[in-house]
Amino acid sequence: MADNIFSKILKPSPRGRLWQIFIVIFILVIIGSLVDAGPYYNKGSKWLEAKTGGTLVLPKVKEIPFRLGLDLQGGTHLVYKADVSQVPNGNEASAVEGVRDVIERRVNVFGVSEPLVQVNRSAQGEYRIIAELAGISDVNEAIQMIGETPLLEFKEPGGEVRDLTEEEKASIEKFNSEADQKAEELLGKLLSGGNMEALAEDYDDRSERDGSRWITESTDPILSRAVKDLDKDSFTDIVQTNDGLVVAKLLDERTAVNQITEEEKKEVKASHLLICHQESEGCDADFSKDEAYEEIKKIKEEATVDNFDQLVRDRSDEPGASETGGDLGWFGRGQMVKPFEDTVFEQEVGTISYVVETKFGYHIIYKQDERVVKEYQVSDIFINTMNKEDITGKPDGWSNTELTGKYLKRASVQFDPNDGTPQVSLEFDAEGSKLFEQITEENVGNQVAIFLDGYIISAPTVNSKITGGQAIITGRFSLEEAKLLAQRLNAGALPVPIELISQKTVGPSLGASSVRSSLRAGIWGIILVALFMIAIYRLPGLLAVVSLTFYGILVLALFKLWPGFTLTLSGLAGFILSIGMAVDANVLIFERLKEEKRSGNDLRKSVDLAFKRAWSSIRDGNVSTLITCFILIQFSTSVVKGFALTLALGVLVSMFSAIVITKNLLLLLPEKALENKFLSGIK
Repeated sequence: MADNIFSKILKPSPRGRLWQIFIVIFILVIIGSLVDAGPYYNKGSKWLEAKTGGTLVLPKVKEIPFRLGLDLQGGTHLVYKADVSQVPNGNEASAVEGVRDVIERRVNVFGVSEPLVQVNRSAQGEYRIIAELAGISDVNEAIQMIGETPLLEFKEPGGEVRDLTEEEKASIEKFNSEADQKAEELLGKLLSGGNMEALAEDYDDRSERDGSRWITESTDPILSRAVKDLDKDSFTDIVQTNDGLVVAKLLDERTAVNQITEEEKKEVKASHLLICHQESEGCDADFSKDEAYEEIKKIKEEATVDNFDQLVRDRSDEPGASETGGDLGWFGRGQMVKPFEDTVFEQEVGTISYVVETKFGYHIIYKQDERVVKEYQVSDIFINTMNKEDITGKPDGWSNTELTGKYLKRASVQFDPNDGTPQVSLEFDAEGSKLFEQITEENVGNQVAIFLDGYIISAPTVNSKITGGQAIITGRFSLEEAKLLAQRLNAGALPVPIELISQKTVGPSLGASSVRSSLRAGIWGIILVALFMIAIYRLPGLLAVVSLTFYGILVLALFKLWPGFTLTLSGLAGFILSIGMAVDANVLIFERLKEEKRSGNDLRKSVDLAFKRAWSSIRDGNVSTLITCFILIQFSTSVVKGFALTLALGVLVSMFSAIVITKNLLLLLPEKALENKFLSGIK
């Protein structure tokens, strides 16, 4: 029997070709079923594997969820009014489109599932931006992020600052050279046993000097790093600070007394490997949550202390991990998210943790070292140096440059190679790189300030012209703060101000109720249509029901696989309506089949003629529907677009279902059996 079937499939006869088409249809339906019911298939395969003791293992399939819209998943509908009063005439539309693009980037960074952001113009000529954010968990945070206008500016010293004369430059050079000699002389006397307090009378340039002071890496990072490896009563080398030269003596060190608990007195040094997923905060990965977990488990099995750094560089989703190896440097309590912090502080030094889940994804952590937070008692002598401002005076303030966030290409988090603290790296586009190079060239020896939203966040001194279009924002950031800053900078600034004028929220329970009601209506409709087709057309009607089942499987799979498709309540309505249109095509074919049979044609010829002559009516009706759908997709609002898109996809698949699947099933039936037993169904 099997040989007979395979011979029919392979034989290049009309019936053999029918079997070939049927096999293709069957494969498509199997693939569609796996796409539609992937989670159930995977659960079934796990159950079967458990029941057979692991002897029967079916391959797993990728689970593709439906992307549900606002009305099905819950979420919020926001309407903003754009203020274009300051925009030049004729540029309003492009400015508002710029707002739409920025808002879309922001909500994508926020992690909203399939956001829909569009521009409408009211009858009064007002520009409005409509944002539909499905599945959002914190509406207020989303509103805050959308409404923010992060303005990144680079400013140089303001006021009239004249250039130095050659004589003034020479005097600065002479003064600093003498300061260097003075510091060398001081250090030599200290190392020869000189008394620091006595020498301070002659060498210290401060008007008032404390005998000693306690410092930490947070209060005085430069000097702390200089003394932390010294023995007590030892001296540093000459330390260059922003204001002058320092020689210090380490008097004592202790556990930082401003810490509260024993745990808070600790700092750890660690690196980590991150695998993020579609539900993670600030993640662009394609992994589902389950896939990310499986991936991190595989990596955990491979990870050792020796290969951890390379694994991070090759596999981690952490920004900049390929350069940093996931190194987090030293950090204390309160600087990391709680699950991460709890794990790394509890694990042993030199171990790799179990899989840790945070809002950023899944981590494994290599704890490299642990230490007690220390503070240092120092006695130091300060020797003043001179810079340009000592002659020209400090500028009155900061003046704007042409360099703003407009020219920012990318912002990312990286870590200071010296102390492991988080920083934000900025990369400018070609024009921005030229501006940054020009600004740094003109301000050698001066500070260049980085402002965000009108507040200064960093003001480094420029030592030389910077080429390559890259800058670093430093500050006492936690890792979360650095990530948030990078995300905000990547999101960009709004070209024009916006005002929230309407907010509507749909709860998840209401969306679930809509899904249940729609499914109930669809199931009853399909059952009634199936009973009608079988009652009126008997076996052909039964074949039409099978064809419609195949149709439903393929359409639902298409909804999951179609790029950017979001299923809404109106989309469900379009899908149910398309089922009716698919039935309509079968009705046209079967009625035509009756006419051909009454004309005296044999069954096979009647089937061929019925499909051929019904095709023009099916084609014209469906093409007119597709044209209407196209118009609705192009020019209507989002609610109507969802209806039009599902209807269009359903119509396209319904034509394939009626013309290919139903016809193929009819022609595969034994002719005699159909003539003798089921002919009355088409009389």
